[in-house]
Amino acid sequence: MNDIFDIGSFLSPSEGTPAPDLSYLDGLNEAQRAAVEALDGPVLVLAGAGTGKTRVLISRLAHILNNRDVRPWEILAVTFTNKAAAEMQERTAGIIGPKAAEIRLGTFHSIGVWLLRRHADLIGFSSNFTILDTDDQLRLLKQIMTEEGIDQKKWPPRGLAAVIDRWKDKGLRPEQVQGSDANGFAHGRAKALYALYQERLKAQNACDFGDLLLHILTLFQKSPETLALYQARFKYILVDEYQDTNVAQYLLLRLLAQKHRNICCVGDDDQSIYGWRGAEVGNILKFEDDFPGAKVIRLERNYRSTSHILGAASGLIAKNEGRLGKTLFTEGNDGEQVTLKGLWDGNQEASWIAEEIEALQRNGRSLKDMAILVRASFQTRDFEECFLTLGIKYRVIGGLRFYERREIRDVLAYLRVINQPDDDLAFERIYNLPKRGLGAKALETLRKIGREAQLSLSRAAEFAVEAEAFKGKPLAALRDLVENFENWRAQKDLIPPAELIETVLEESGYFEMWRQDKTPEAEGKRENLKELIIALEGYDSLGQFLEHVSLVMENNANPTDEMVSLMTLHAAKGLEYDVVFLPGWEEGLFPHQRALDENGVAALEEERRLAYVGITRAKERCYISHASNRRIHGQWQSSLPSRFVDELPRHHIADLSDTALYHSGVRGGTRETEVDWKLSAPSHLSSILEKRAAANKSFVDNSTKPVGAGTDESGFAVGSRIFHQKFGYGRIVRKDGPKLEIAFEKAGIKKVMENFVQAA
Repeated sequence: MNDIFDIGSFLSPSEGTPAPDLSYLDGLNEAQRAAVEALDGPVLVLAGAGTGKTRVLISRLAHILNNRDVRPWEILAVTFTNKAAAEMQERTAGIIGPKAAEIRLGTFHSIGVWLLRRHADLIGFSSNFTILDTDDQLRLLKQIMTEEGIDQKKWPPRGLAAVIDRWKDKGLRPEQVQGSDANGFAHGRAKALYALYQERLKAQNACDFGDLLLHILTLFQKSPETLALYQARFKYILVDEYQDTNVAQYLLLRLLAQKHRNICCVGDDDQSIYGWRGAEVGNILKFEDDFPGAKVIRLERNYRSTSHILGAASGLIAKNEGRLGKTLFTEGNDGEQVTLKGLWDGNQEASWIAEEIEALQRNGRSLKDMAILVRASFQTRDFEECFLTLGIKYRVIGGLRFYERREIRDVLAYLRVINQPDDDLAFERIYNLPKRGLGAKALETLRKIGREAQLSLSRAAEFAVEAEAFKGKPLAALRDLVENFENWRAQKDLIPPAELIETVLEESGYFEMWRQDKTPEAEGKRENLKELIIALEGYDSLGQFLEHVSLVMENNANPTDEMVSLMTLHAAKGLEYDVVFLPGWEEGLFPHQRALDENGVAALEEERRLAYVGITRAKERCYISHASNRRIHGQWQSSLPSRFVDELPRHHIADLSDTALYHSGVRGGTRETEVDWKLSAPSHLSSILEKRAAANKSFVDNSTKPVGAGTDESGFAVGSRIFHQKFGYGRIVRKDGPKLEIAFEKAGIKKVMENFVQAA
């Protein structure tokens, strides 16, 4: 199937022809019908969750063709995914007939490709230009950075790619990048590297995905007559998921709609959750300013969820100030109140959810109708381990199971080679990871040595070092690797597996590789690695743990339809389930502390929109839970319930927590004064309001904190007091780079890596 979907030649009925079939209007509610029939001028359709927006879009396409003097190829319909475009194609063809083959319908990128191939020569390209994938993009950036003498360990190419992608999302060519935007990467050299990258792409007649829209904006600027051609052609423009548009997409739409102004954007400002990848919620918020006289139609009748679920979601999102405002309602029953549960720790939370799932299953509920939506991917491990123990089948949507993730498999390969030196597949995976200057040629040499001496690759590496079969840097790198494995094997039976993996992560440079990575995905990788350390704490030996992982992978090898869905909240948008579990509603985790630190109030509102999306995925039952203690980044932390818990309307909530009274400071549905509340709370929790106030103050302070403020990267110095998750409190007595020698108050002197301690 092509990226651009053509849906037909369907001429408006002429006089004397049968009246058009308008049955697609049947069953539309009043607001939906208004959105379909408002054909002329700019229209913004605020479509709440579960309000039937796709039906409105399809019906509107048919209504335009039936009621206006417009040909199909004079309509432009844009959506975000090929899947959504394919669905729109199929459903539209079902209404307007098989001959409809000319509506210009597709994703933003596919529309960009179509335009660029038609007019590439106007901006110095040939029409057969190549579109680079991510690997090719990174390879080209590495070449440029090497030529320019950029330290790629300190400034990884992936980080530069992320910076450039962000600029392209904003519609910025190299010469348009200004001010602080240009100063964050490689001491202000990113702008020059961006310019070199664009020059190299042009020389190779190539584009990356960001160019597909950036070059169209350039084309329209340099060739007004070309812009005028498409402004005249597209008499009607329809846009789906408008709240997810970035600046470049927004600029393109504004340009194309200037002549006829018949633009209809459908979206939900309350579901704008992709700011981290360039989406600008402001695009939808300022629609009426961009298109004076625009009609705004709100779709508020929900066909998915019960009244209690909608009430909880609406009450929460009402706390956002940056929204256009709407209130979802249903004509269905009230259903069950949203269940709120506070638990002792993350493991207990996973066990409670598993018990609820088993109870629901016993009552006839199918596993495929249930989902667990987490804020951060590392949270899935507790559930995966619990489900495997209980035999509950599950699938991870939009991602891999914990032990299948790239970074986890990499470290498992290290552990496999430590445990069993003749594991060639594992050795091949990590012999040059992170990069050590041992490429494919070095591997082939080791294979040759192994074949001739009948040795495994790991043993061949030892032989090659002794025989000095390599020269210069490759020999030094291989010697370091061999010595590391010898040292790790010597420690394998002397220290717990969790301590061993900490050492491997640091001494191999693998954790440092992800610490230096500046891409948005890097933080999640680091979280998962620290979660892996926690996983090893339950095992007495490395062999025992690796055997467990093998059994886990085998148990997961036979998927069925009867599975609980496990995914992040971001991956859940657009999906729906009868039963939804929302764990981890705690300050620092949700809302996520890093997001708050980096983007302040704007990030808080996006986090709240993410909570709204989570609740509105549920059709019949919704469970929200939080834990008093949780392992975050490998450290035990006492957790405060999320501020979002306090913001839930109490009459829609059934609080099952033993500590419900003092988790939120609410009694009888009204908030008490702080003095009265503290008097009623148990003594060991009487400071929770002060802690919450301190957390809020920290959020405000961090929101206004200048970029670069604070300590150096580690903040650790000899004499600093620190905390380690296993050994407790201590002071640093010696420091050698990332290696710390610490005198612990109860455990004596230990050597640990700085990544696994925190300031006390």
